[in-house]
Amino acid sequence: MHNFRELKVWQNARTLVKQIYDISRSLPENEKYGLIQQIRRSAVSIPSNIAEGSGKMGNKEFTHFLRISLGSAYELETQLILAHDLEFITDNELNNTMDNIQEIQRMIVGLEKSLANS
Repeated sequence: MHNFRELKVWQNARTLVKQIYDISRSLPENEKYGLIQQIRRSAVSIPSNIAEGSGKMGNKEFTHFLRISLGSAYELETQLILAHDLEFITDNELNNTMDNIQEIQRMIVGLEKSLANS
């Protein structure tokens, strides 16, 4: 078992959730049950799956949850690109958020590799 609170990737993913909630507040009200909900769920899924996986007994199970978390990060990336395409978010909002998402993706992959080597 790992202490997820000590994992930098989990800490960064929490910060990303706050960033996503801030951005999603500016999306049109008619997207409340569409894109807003999807974006928020994807964002919340990232640290949630890291935390859930860290509580599993073996590295194989933890890796499974890290892969789910990574999938959610790619899903979030796509949803933000769509929000940008629909002109709901600015270039600056997209670029700043994408940088954070891509850093988290790299960190998840790095953690997976370290688990495989231990």
